[in-house]
Amino acid sequence: RKMSKTSWPEVVGWPATQAVTQINADRPDVAIEVVPNGTTVAPGYNAERVRVFFDAGNASGPVVGTPAVG
Repeated sequence: RKMSKTSWPEVVGWPATQAVTQINADRPDVAIEVVPNGTTVAPGYNAERVRVFFDAGNASGPVVGTPAVG
């Protein structure tokens, strides 16, 4: 298990649900927030959070940026 993994560039372009499954498998200790791209989110770093931004205008909901801890 790679408990120290902090970013997931490999999931860019994946459907958001698939990305969440992968991130959860790698880091079951973090909370995952799935957010439509362009949504304003509260600033600040959280070591127990990963935000997954996806294209809400696309039926497959692809991930549009590298999800990372924070």
